[in-house]
Amino acid sequence: MCADIRPIGITNELASSPSTRSRVLKDDTLPFSAFLTDSFGRRHSYLRISLTEKCNLRCQYCMPEEGVKLTPRAQLLTTAEVLRLARLFVHEGVDKIRLTGGEPLIRPDVLDIIAELRKLEGLKTIAVTTNGMNLARLLPKLKDSGLDLLNISLDTLIPAKFEFIVRRKGFHKVMEGIDKALEMGYNPVKVNCVVMRGLNEDEILDFVALTEKKPIEVRFIEYMPFDGNKWNFKKMVSYQEMLDCIKQQWPALEMVPTGHADTAKGYKVPGFAGKVGFISSMSDHFCGSCNRLRLTADGNLKVCLFGNSEVSLRDELRSGATETQLLDIIGAAVGRKKKQHAGMLNLSKMKNRPMILIARTRPASGTDTARLRYAQTSGSLAARSLSLGTPGYSGSGSLLQNSKAPLPSNHSLRLYHRPASSPPPPAQVPPPAESPGAARADAVDADGDATRLTHTDADGRAAMVDVGGKAPTRRTASARATVLLGAAAFRLLRDNQLAKGDALAVAQLAGVMASKRTAELVPLCHPLPLDHAAVGLELDPARHAVVVTASCRTTGRTGVEMEALTAAAVAALTLYDMCKAVSHDIVITEVQLVHKTGGKRDFQRAP
Repeated sequence: MCADIRPIGITNELASSPSTRSRVLKDDTLPFSAFLTDSFGRRHSYLRISLTEKCNLRCQYCMPEEGVKLTPRAQLLTTAEVLRLARLFVHEGVDKIRLTGGEPLIRPDVLDIIAELRKLEGLKTIAVTTNGMNLARLLPKLKDSGLDLLNISLDTLIPAKFEFIVRRKGFHKVMEGIDKALEMGYNPVKVNCVVMRGLNEDEILDFVALTEKKPIEVRFIEYMPFDGNKWNFKKMVSYQEMLDCIKQQWPALEMVPTGHADTAKGYKVPGFAGKVGFISSMSDHFCGSCNRLRLTADGNLKVCLFGNSEVSLRDELRSGATETQLLDIIGAAVGRKKKQHAGMLNLSKMKNRPMILIARTRPASGTDTARLRYAQTSGSLAARSLSLGTPGYSGSGSLLQNSKAPLPSNHSLRLYHRPASSPPPPAQVPPPAESPGAARADAVDADGDATRLTHTDADGRAAMVDVGGKAPTRRTASARATVLLGAAAFRLLRDNQLAKGDALAVAQLAGVMASKRTAELVPLCHPLPLDHAAVGLELDPARHAVVVTASCRTTGRTGVEMEALTAAAVAALTLYDMCKAVSHDIVITEVQLVHKTGGKRDFQRAP
């Protein structure tokens, strides 16, 4: 027990206060505390307390890459101050407290704080939101101290992508924590997943599959703007888009009842043990039923996650404010709460703390990677669910639904590694009429031969083609590259025994990322918004080779051949980098365009 923890019963001052606004917990017939009721009649019975600003991860959407300037320790709430404020809120009607961070489980006295909160009369629920890194080790003691609910944050089921998102290792620790929570009877175990376009929206179906056998509640969270996380509207995947994607795979998905103040819209696949939810803060806010208040680690009260107005309860405590005075300050702050937040486009322009410095709403999730990431396809080979998507891709990177036939025992699960969907069919769109003054990206003479290089001007100097006069059309392209590894490197890659890790997963991620940055790598390429990008990797045992196939799609004025070629080439280079410690006798060959559609001329390479 920490030295600064004191008994936290209701003080005489508050219990005997003549104010008619104070709520007596044992008398449910009295009105809810006016101090915690705003001008729109919302009753705030849920308090989120940030125990620390520190975190052992560096999640991209939560913390700026350069980190944040931490508040000096002397300016953070002490344990006694946390408990005094918690007691005050509970006396006024708060019946649920969630401990957040930063990462709350790195605070040394977190067990003591939970044990003391458990003693508060009227407090029904103590919850923790954690990144799961320390969870398996601490969970038995957390449960003994009185922890009721768990939210665990994880945004991907692919270890290599996990390291990319959080900038740290630790995927298997999080998975261990989830399994431990299930083992110890937590039901449901909530898994929060922040969905970001071009990064993890291709894994939505894999996350839903987690709920089939286990009482896991996966909660998909729309990407939200905070200082330093480089929020962009194009990165946000709306809950409706996610819902449509899931219904394509599970048409019987049904809505389940939720509480009036629940933030997540709940759904369930019939017959599944768990369920899924959507936290639609951006596309479909739930401000009208909001019952949450937030206390930051430095003692500021925030009445809205997206609001930039705060009041320092720490300063009032340390200046000797009585509990009645504190309630007046809290009541004034709650009374000023607005009807709703500013909306997603305005929120992105507002000044607010980085997420790490607010009582965090982070995400999580996981399961055994061998079961999740490998699945069987029809035929004698196996396929792996690692297609990485970009906007418009409805395949969502899952092959779990296709694994119905038994896998022959003599076939490796890593022999075939491909996107979950084949390249889209050519669009039936008539070629656009060219404006007389527009430069033509595929100028040909009457015999079909190129009249001149299109990236040079009349004097032969390099120049970007002007496509401004063209009408946007649906464009697709696919490209291929072959990496000849040699017997030793091929065997290690096939068996996932390379010292650098899972080369196939990293190469896929690198290829998709490269496709989206082609214009930065090839000087005269037009920057294009991709509707879809995918990279597949097929093992060729006869040649000890990996065949990389990349496909891209856009709706625009110029084609995506270079994006597909760049994706294939960078994926191949990544394989070289991951395998070069075994052998430098690796050859990258046959980098070629396979097909293109949607421009002046279509192209299909002969088999």
